[in-house]
Amino acid sequence: MRALSLVLLCSILSAQPPSASLTIKASAPGPKVHRQIFGQFAEHLGFGIYGGIWVGEDSKIPNTRGYRNDVLNALRNLKVPVVRWPGGCFADEYNWREGVGPRSKRPVKINTHWGGVTEPNSFGTHEFMEFAELLGSEAYVSGNVGNGAPREMAEWVEYITSPAGSLADERKANGRVTPWKLPYFGLGNELWGCGGNMRPEYAADVTRRYSTFIKPPAGVTVMKMASGPSDADYNWTEVFMRDASKHFDGIGLHYYTLPGHWAKKGPAYGFDENAWAGTLSKTLKLDEYLTRHAAIMDKYDPAKRIWLGVDEWGSWYDPEPGTNRGFLQQQNTLRDALIAAMNINLFVKHATRVKMANIAQMVNVLQAMIFTKEEKIVLTPTYHVFEMFQPYMDSTSLGIQLTTPWYNKDQHTIPAISASAVRDGAGKMYAGLANADPNRSIAIEIRLEGAVPAKVSGRILTAGTMDARNTFEQPNALIPTTFDGAQILNGVVKAMLPPKSVVMLNIE
Repeated sequence: MRALSLVLLCSILSAQPPSASLTIKASAPGPKVHRQIFGQFAEHLGFGIYGGIWVGEDSKIPNTRGYRNDVLNALRNLKVPVVRWPGGCFADEYNWREGVGPRSKRPVKINTHWGGVTEPNSFGTHEFMEFAELLGSEAYVSGNVGNGAPREMAEWVEYITSPAGSLADERKANGRVTPWKLPYFGLGNELWGCGGNMRPEYAADVTRRYSTFIKPPAGVTVMKMASGPSDADYNWTEVFMRDASKHFDGIGLHYYTLPGHWAKKGPAYGFDENAWAGTLSKTLKLDEYLTRHAAIMDKYDPAKRIWLGVDEWGSWYDPEPGTNRGFLQQQNTLRDALIAAMNINLFVKHATRVKMANIAQMVNVLQAMIFTKEEKIVLTPTYHVFEMFQPYMDSTSLGIQLTTPWYNKDQHTIPAISASAVRDGAGKMYAGLANADPNRSIAIEIRLEGAVPAKVSGRILTAGTMDARNTFEQPNALIPTTFDGAQILNGVVKAMLPPKSVVMLNIE
């Protein structure tokens, strides 16, 4: 009888969900969370531009001056703060002059990086800058350091920003009288790889040279973004900060989350729990990378003048079967929603240095916000996470102390809970939470230091399977819903976070 009682007691205890605790330092505000961390990336790659953003004025697909109306509306709903263009590796061979003037006279080229398809150049400088204006987004243009000359880059900046002169006259002749705003200009892309396979010392010298000739008009500010490291290449950051930091205002880190390795990345869906755990474990490596790159930057820039921008990030899987492998088309599942939330929480954690991030990519490519197919459109789980985190834009970060159980699967062990907290301009507090455990709910208690919660509400994104996704046949299979699993008891917010979920709490 006693043995049976012990068995029942153990059974009850094992059935209880694991617990976590979060303390939010409401009276100790931290650094600003720049809205630019929700930036996006649009490259001339696959159907990212053509068919995704641009269909042309004569298309049967409803459009505004050639831009898809459905895509415009969906992106406006996200309040996209900044868009990086035209690449990526495409930028490393891009001649901006081939993308201006009458479209019928623009040369047709071969996209040597992505699929070997023709590039009509019908989406060029005017089309991109107007696209950014239609979205209300800032423009981040990546210059060609790969095979372009400093003069070519300098003239591009002058063409975009100058109020007068011969290049301004050329711009006016091409249909744009007033100059555009150009908040960010990239001094090349991946100079360690497709941008020229340069050594860091040489790349730093090249950056100094090209930067010298970026001369916007008087009273106009253009932030110069250097081509930074990939992953754990700390030597690249060291050399750039030591030798060239006076010549740029920001430096870009690139890091992609792969379940496997570059030769065999793994499928976007139909994966097992080991792949789920391994992928989330990989994405959390970014915490270490940001910490160590930032420490190197602090050594040379203690005032933190220079932005650290994660201007390419996201998941990268094997391409969708039956598609052009160079188009980088992949599905987007609940796993990608967790990846997005966990990365955003890391950007908030490192907000003292991380001021911009650009997910790869905006439409139809890699960890996309949107899929299009002819006149159809699908909003992905990643899109919905970005929408849920909108209150974070230009908010104030709040310090947190998190105690979380661990999630273990085979050789992978990670914290089960990822979290961040902010206060918006109206004084409301938000906590972004992700439960990476696909099997167990987790009970979390949230305490506020320096404030008393009066009301809590929330939204949740979750599903029954790890690879739940939206398709053209079922576009709303995975969408945020109201979260009713939180309440306030004795001044403490208590919530039950379901397995494999993203939750956004609004605490008033």
